[in-house]
Amino acid sequence: MIQALKSVRLMSSSSVKQAVSELSVPVPWGEIRGKVWGPEHGSPVLCLHGWADNCGTFNTLLPLLPKDRRYVAMDLAGHGCSSHRPPGVLYSFPSYVLDVRRVVEALRWTRFSIIGHSMGGNVGGMFSALYPEMVESLVLLDSYGFFPTETKEMSRVLRQGLDEMIEYEKTMEDKKTRVYTYEKAVERLMVGNKSLTEESAKILLERGLTQAEEGVMFSRDFRINLKNVVRISLDQSLELLSKIQASVLVVLAEDGFEKMFSDSKQSKFTSALLQAYRDRNHAVVTVPGDHHVHLNNPENVAPLLSDFLQTKVLPHSSQLTDGADG
Repeated sequence: MIQALKSVRLMSSSSVKQAVSELSVPVPWGEIRGKVWGPEHGSPVLCLHGWADNCGTFNTLLPLLPKDRRYVAMDLAGHGCSSHRPPGVLYSFPSYVLDVRRVVEALRWTRFSIIGHSMGGNVGGMFSALYPEMVESLVLLDSYGFFPTETKEMSRVLRQGLDEMIEYEKTMEDKKTRVYTYEKAVERLMVGNKSLTEESAKILLERGLTQAEEGVMFSRDFRINLKNVVRISLDQSLELLSKIQASVLVVLAEDGFEKMFSDSKQSKFTSALLQAYRDRNHAVVTVPGDHHVHLNNPENVAPLLSDFLQTKVLPHSSQLTDGADG
């Protein structure tokens, strides 16, 4: 059911060195790849990266978390080293949730924790709602667990996503994958992701590039850029959230999504979701940093996550919770 874990070189994060293994799970169209940290029989934790990133996003954080856990970080389909979806197939949140189900089935995990960043948090939130008995705890890193859409906007968004796919299929045979020098690839990634430091960009590119004759190419599937056509409303999001049985820790970055959404229509959705977590006695905290704080400054979030994973109860701290209600 699951291919053998293949040992790879020792990875390092700052001065911390920890053995890491490569994961490969067969799926109908190829494989889901990932990385594994920690002892074989450690308490299982699944790590889900954000849009257009890959499992390298956890390279600096996981060495700072409890060593008695088994961390498996996936490259979601179309990202990192994982296979692209078959021709004609769109990328959507339910599809990612199904991939998570495939991976945990292959790992034979029946109960585990999830750490999800950004889009990975939304995938983790939906999985936790659909399979509440399987998820012990859920950590959302600069993510709300769900991404609601205004009901009256759904038809427009759906049509846009379908039209983008048709246009992509018309032109994909004529498109040549752009080749970069390594330096230009780093520059290109940082232009598209303002919250990445140069060091963080290089970490993501370890799994985000493939070799070409005259340089390197980005490995991710272009279709992940197309509009996501599977949307849910705020009411649907809140209903799903109510199904989550896991303990939840929401870690927001001061200069992340909260700041980005503060003056937009999306802010009423995020405020409602955060209040719903608080109403269910889940923890919502804000830390200094930007959208990739877990990668750029893992020391800002590691103590919170370590405490939470070990106790499922977040100690009270006025400094950490200051601004969380904003």
